[in-house]
Amino acid sequence: MSTAGLEVFDKTLQTTNAWLQDIMHEHGPDRQVAWRILGVVLRALRDRLPIETSVHLGAQLPLLVRGTYYEQWHLSSHSAHSRDVDAFLQEIATHLSDLRPINPETAAQSVFRVLMRHVDRGQVDKVRNALPSHVRDLWPEQVPGG
Repeated sequence: MSTAGLEVFDKTLQTTNAWLQDIMHEHGPDRQVAWRILGVVLRALRDRLPIETSVHLGAQLPLLVRGTYYEQWHLSSHSAHSRDVDAFLQEIATHLSDLRPINPETAAQSVFRVLMRHVDRGQVDKVRNALPSHVRDLWPEQVPGG
């Protein structure tokens, strides 16, 4: 029997919780912090990808995560974001600044590892290859132990 009443909701809750557990493993046990890290990094990533790649990545995300991924997305300003690694990390730092200190590079890398563990490898490779080289350098080649 489904706890939420719909199997699709149960599945997205289960999957999202697994993603948050991966992030909490690196950033501590606060689920709210893990959720913020996940959303902030995904949106910063989304805004630096070509639109088609952004949409294809969004389609691979669990339903709940997809919601935060598309939050505040305006196609008209999509290409206005700097593709520079310092701007990428600064955007993450700015959106996490009201939390306890979190290293934006570590935050980005933890989300990248989650994507590598849970998203189709072909899609991950397309996303990685679409990033500017200095941002791509933050992305690990493989997941430890995987």
